[in-house]
Amino acid sequence: MKRKRDLRIADYLGHMLDAIQRIETYIQTVPDQSAFLSAAIVQDAVIRNLEVVGEAANNVRTADPDFASKYPAIPWDLIYGMRNRISHGYFDINLEVVWHTVKDDLPKLHLEITALLGLLGAGPQEQHETPPKL
Repeated sequence: MKRKRDLRIADYLGHMLDAIQRIETYIQTVPDQSAFLSAAIVQDAVIRNLEVVGEAANNVRTADPDFASKYPAIPWDLIYGMRNRISHGYFDINLEVVWHTVKDDLPKLHLEITALLGLLGAGPQEQHETPPKL
């Protein structure tokens, strides 16, 4: 039987994975950085979902700091820091940093979050596409 804490963490990780998958879908519509920099709708969709990833990462680390510290390969603080930067510096977002984050860092994070969900016994069939409660 799963503990309540594990269910909460699995939910937050599921939110992260859902948002990552959405970003991956949006990015498929732009072949390169130049196209991304010209596609305001894609930028907005990606940025919004990066905010979700960051907020969910913060929920993991605040709900269970021991769990977050047990998996230092996931840069919980950096993920939340980026969320804060894009949320609060909304007119000063460096879109090149966003592009490189999505292309270079997100694929690895996708694999790590998927692995954690597997460890918690929350495979893809148990994940929900519910947005986090604000």
